[in-house]
Amino acid sequence: GGGRRAIRTGKNSIVMFGANIKPSEHRSTTHPNDGKSQYGGRDVVGYGEKPVCPHWPNGAKVALNFVLNYEEGGENCLLHGDSQSEHLLSEIVGASPYVGQRHANMESLYDYGSRAGFWRLHRLFTRKRIPCTVYAVGMALERNPDVCRAMTVAGWEVASHGYRWVDYQNVDEELERAHIKKTVKIHETMIGTRPVGMYQGKPNINTRRLVVEEGGFLYDSDSYSDDLPYWCLDYGKPHLIIPYTLSENDMRFATPNGFSHGGEFSKYLKDSLRYLVEEGRRGAPKMMNVGLHCRLVGRPGRTAGLEEFIDYAKSFGDDVWICRRDEIAKFWYENHYPTTTDDVRAKL
Repeated sequence: GGGRRAIRTGKNSIVMFGANIKPSEHRSTTHPNDGKSQYGGRDVVGYGEKPVCPHWPNGAKVALNFVLNYEEGGENCLLHGDSQSEHLLSEIVGASPYVGQRHANMESLYDYGSRAGFWRLHRLFTRKRIPCTVYAVGMALERNPDVCRAMTVAGWEVASHGYRWVDYQNVDEELERAHIKKTVKIHETMIGTRPVGMYQGKPNINTRRLVVEEGGFLYDSDSYSDDLPYWCLDYGKPHLIIPYTLSENDMRFATPNGFSHGGEFSKYLKDSLRYLVEEGRRGAPKMMNVGLHCRLVGRPGRTAGLEEFIDYAKSFGDDVWICRRDEIAKFWYENHYPTTTDDVRAKL
């Protein structure tokens, strides 16, 4: 890649890419996974040189899905029973969590998303008649019935973003299982139907198995590994994965060297869509995600950039299928469902 840089910091340690690695921790020259392309739930080959060619509705070259993350009211906060404040994805780039304390500025920055940002985006999407998928945190939904009604009336898909917008890396299996069950019930109460999609967002290696075990999800999106949906057979039956994105995503407004204004966001999205449409016209249709957050792109100057991109996407007519994520899932089940294990491996 770009070359590794190592700085020796002491007799027995070096710093490489910011991690403190001791020579004694390096493995031997061989490992049981050496030479494997599929291992531990990973697949580094995927579709390879000739990916499956989806015949999207009306001959579209790209299936475009807007995802609105609704997290405000489900983030880390002492008022939610947590041990520290939230620190991610806000206007305070590089913030640190306050352990044992509330963070007044962070709380109000999140509140902007549910109080103002959501409604600005709701007006934009309904005015433009654009369908979307919501990644909704269960705890956040419970706090705002008006938002739930607005999502339902607009005809949006409301997928699960977990019960909490927290890092599940070290959450034990039983608690995560209980959270998944609880958030499904919240959806049934607040939205009127259970979610068919799951994006935990900050999962662990057990999350996908727990999602499959729950039994009611058509797909999950805790993957960033492809431009097309794909099947996973690690849990005894075909399970659909619809990859998400962290690049065509407004979260880059809240990262160092990310987007600085709505125009940059719009241009990057336009470049991505134009290139994918061209690939589709050459015989390789793809999918494109656009990740959004109420408290980020819900600011007016950024919403202006999003609106510019929406108009650009609509200008392609039938070449761009603007759709919900559950529509992509149903299309994939109807047109690309594997009938044998060999079919699955061939499609992976």
